[in-house]
Amino acid sequence: MDGIQEYTLPNGIRIVHRQVTHTAISHMGLMLDMGSRDEKPHQQGLAHFWEHMAFKGTDKRSSLQIINRLEVVGGELNAYTTKEKICFHASVLTPHYERALELLSDITFHSVFPDKQVERERGVILEEMSMYYDSPEDAIQDDFDDIIFSNHQLGCNILGTQESVNGFTRQDLLAFIAENLDTSRIIFSSVGNMPFKKVVVLVEKYLKGIPAKSSSLIRTPPAIYTPKSVNHKRSITQAHVAIGRTAYEITHAQRLPFFMLINLLGGPGMNSRLNLAVREKNGLVYSIDAGYTPFIDTGYWGIYFATEPKHLKKANALILKELKTLREVPLTKTQLHNTKEQLMGQMAMSEEGNMSFMLMMAKSLLDINRIDSLEELFAQIRTVSATQLQDLANELCREEDLSYLTFLPEN
Repeated sequence: MDGIQEYTLPNGIRIVHRQVTHTAISHMGLMLDMGSRDEKPHQQGLAHFWEHMAFKGTDKRSSLQIINRLEVVGGELNAYTTKEKICFHASVLTPHYERALELLSDITFHSVFPDKQVERERGVILEEMSMYYDSPEDAIQDDFDDIIFSNHQLGCNILGTQESVNGFTRQDLLAFIAENLDTSRIIFSSVGNMPFKKVVVLVEKYLKGIPAKSSSLIRTPPAIYTPKSVNHKRSITQAHVAIGRTAYEITHAQRLPFFMLINLLGGPGMNSRLNLAVREKNGLVYSIDAGYTPFIDTGYWGIYFATEPKHLKKANALILKELKTLREVPLTKTQLHNTKEQLMGQMAMSEEGNMSFMLMMAKSLLDINRIDSLEELFAQIRTVSATQLQDLANELCREEDLSYLTFLPEN
């Protein structure tokens, strides 16, 4: 892809950089191809716990020194954990590029996990779990994972359980990292007004000395999907609903066309079919959306909304009607054209964000070992036909194959 350059260190860590001359800010991150799905049952929540603990002390820095290192120059330091990735990332004015890179290297590879901080952060994460539980719109999406991927790590909450988090020790963190860290599955990604040669020199300074390490990690795909319908009573006033099923993995040839279909159904546009049918025409919800999440060997799609309990039956009926329309009525030539144009515009605007682009490069290299340009993606989108979208709807949007998770008020 134009403007993107890559280099691999002797230890296997890969560098990817895109020089952008019209910005004063550099964004960079270390993304590791390991996440919550790689935990053993007794380790549930450890990947996320590591994300937190990386900020709590290294061989040469206290937690306060880590916090202050970039903030005193107006920069930002952050991290996140997903089912398949852990990422530590930073944003700074370009003159402070090396400062940020050195800090990312320090917290990723030289954290010491002080026992006192382990105890302290345990409480923080338990509070985070309580916060999510008190937020039904967040909790239902986590619980829906368990409906779709029953008895598999993809179905487990990234935060872990109260029991698992309460049992974590410093040794558990060290063991998890030792078992899963693989330097050939680490990407240093960067976007900013810095020449690539200088980026390589700086990265070599701080990452070349990291010992090469391989992992024997093998990811096991989930068992065959079986539709389920589950209701839970909660202390809430609205009914919260998740509807969906399994879908294509990230390398599947139909991934992009299916993403287009779900975008048409319930993407971020106010003109999505679900928003028009359920909110604009009937006023049953404040918001409703559909999303598609692919993983390396599977994926899922889902619809999420909240409504007054008395409107639940009608809202569900309207959703099933829209899915039936997708299965039975092909898009007109104009509708297909508009669907493609909308998706291409959304993708182009997303690429305008340098932070998002930096993270996208790292994830793409880890998942598919390439970075597709917008024009390559647009070319694929332009070839999608109305018949193809209808076939996808008939394969993955059949009413009898859908799972339901509903949170209902206790009274």
